[in-house]
Amino acid sequence: MDLQNRRIPDDEFAKLRKEVLAQWPTGRDVELEEAVAYHKAMPEDRIFSKKLIAAKAAHRTLIQPRAGVPVIEEHIKLMQYLQDQGEADLLPTTIDSYTRQNRYEEAENGIAESIRLGRAMLNGFPAVNHGVAGCRRIIESVHTPIQVRHGTPDARLLTEIAYAGGFTSYEGGGISYNLPYCKNVPMERTIRDWQYVDRLTGLYEEMGVSINREPYGPLTGTLVPPCISHAVAVVEALLAAEQGVKNITVGYGQCGNLVQDIAAIRVLEELTNEYLERYGYGDVVVTTVLHQWMGGFPADEAKAFGVIATGSLIAALSKATKVIVKSPHEALGIPTMEANAAGLRCTKQVVNMMADQVFQNDNLEQEKEIIRQETRCIVDKCFELGGGDIAVGVCRGVEAGVLDVPFAPCRANAGRMLPCRDNDGAVRILNMGDLPFTQDLKDFHAAKINERAKAEKREASFQMVIDDVYAISKGRLVGRPR
Repeated sequence: MDLQNRRIPDDEFAKLRKEVLAQWPTGRDVELEEAVAYHKAMPEDRIFSKKLIAAKAAHRTLIQPRAGVPVIEEHIKLMQYLQDQGEADLLPTTIDSYTRQNRYEEAENGIAESIRLGRAMLNGFPAVNHGVAGCRRIIESVHTPIQVRHGTPDARLLTEIAYAGGFTSYEGGGISYNLPYCKNVPMERTIRDWQYVDRLTGLYEEMGVSINREPYGPLTGTLVPPCISHAVAVVEALLAAEQGVKNITVGYGQCGNLVQDIAAIRVLEELTNEYLERYGYGDVVVTTVLHQWMGGFPADEAKAFGVIATGSLIAALSKATKVIVKSPHEALGIPTMEANAAGLRCTKQVVNMMADQVFQNDNLEQEKEIIRQETRCIVDKCFELGGGDIAVGVCRGVEAGVLDVPFAPCRANAGRMLPCRDNDGAVRILNMGDLPFTQDLKDFHAAKINERAKAEKREASFQMVIDDVYAISKGRLVGRPR
């Protein structure tokens, strides 16, 4: 595959579109000019990018849940409940697993079974099967912007139908929807398929419709060092910008240490803008999203609210543009809409209370500088490996372990880097693997982990990693030995 970071030529893209739209019968209903006209006639309160830009200007943090069910009427009921009872500023439509794997016939069967049994038999909304008209029923049922959230390696047809259906924000990317989700899909293929997604987004932009794009920040969700998720976010932002995307939200998954998490969100926007401007994409609007804790949750509902409230505090004090909210039923499975709304209201309360407060800390600037240096080491090395082409370089970087996502299932991922917490609960790196850090950075991590080992009177080892993975679900941040 001839991969490079270049805008897909119009004739090549037109040919690809014919192939993509033929993948399932609902693709026949996509008509670009008509879809653009539909977006332009949409009320402003349903447009994701406008709401994000306004929140960024006002230093407000918006709240958004995850949610999706297979039957249109039930999904509408869910969206309206989260809007009205959950006080959500932004809404999701989470896509089912069959659609994520392009298994549309099985998704069709899941819809039929859900209707027959009167309960959800899919874990999300099968947008491709419901088609353009079905998606528009969702969009028109609420007065809040809705984003498609999924996890799809090849999301091209889903994007076509979602955009024509009126969705104004779309999550994912060729790295962030490969390494954490796939086992055997080559990176070159997912990056190429997501260049299509971004080119389609750019095409809408050129026709006067700005659709927000959001790389998936948390990756594997547990103990991901900020520099790893930041490097992915920066690279995916660069890839999207080359295809003409103008509104990008970069994300980060809460790790748990207040100073590190606030530093991470603040540096994420700064670094993304830095690289976009350096490579000629200075006209892109960048916003940020904090994902509340993505690891194991306490089963006790009251303790789960404690985790949610902590994530809400971090989002508000970091001035993230939005926060993705968890529910108090995270340890139990898919939450009820009532539990989902309860998590939203908890977050809304904390965000509102923190809105006018400014967080300052003596260690904040040091933490920001560490994250800056680490992220630049990774991104710059990827550019070097690609001979200046970041699409090529990130594939080679993953293969070389320069970009290494902890606990990722993808065979392309090196899996040699191991994170654990330091004595203050910040995520550090126990085993560097082949990360291209300077010796000063390596020494910093070693010193931080040795400080914890000394305090706990044990050797720094893989047992610390295991203890930290389960700590929050057991009511702690750092996995201390009993």
